[in-house]
Amino acid sequence: MGRASVKECKNIYQKCREECAMTRLQASEATEWISDSRIEKIESGKTTANPEEILAMAKAYKKPELCNYYCSHECAIGKKYVPEVKAKSIEKIVLEMLAALNSIEKNKDRLIEITSDGCIHDDEIKDFIAISKKLEQISRSADSLRLWLDKTIANGEINREILNKVLDEE
Repeated sequence: MGRASVKECKNIYQKCREECAMTRLQASEATEWISDSRIEKIESGKTTANPEEILAMAKAYKKPELCNYYCSHECAIGKKYVPEVKAKSIEKIVLEMLAALNSIEKNKDRLIEITSDGCIHDDEIKDFIAISKKLEQISRSADSLRLWLDKTIANGEINREILNKVLDEE
């Protein structure tokens, strides 16, 4: 059994592996194809992981948030278009989403006024940006909900077979 790292500045990949109480060798076996030396290089920052490696580590460590982290921090496209999603409780996610939805409901008529002519005039920009920010909050809440679901499935707290059956029926 390997010894625990005493390194103070650990990256997210090392932290996630250690939270699972896995050595690099155990992580290599759990991912089924990433070598322990490759894991060491990723954790030390000597090399950058590729998306397939991130998917394998996220599954092996039961940490789906690694995928969002990779996309929002390391992928050139994702840095621009993918916001970081933080793990939250289901209660907090739902309350934040409902608050944003209520705000949008109150501004629905204004959004119609602004966009009905196909362009945004100078005097409409401020309202349009405010409404856009509320829509972004809804989008982030939906992303948080998906992350919560993925994490709950990974931890075996939701029956994956029943979930897939219900999704297939839709």
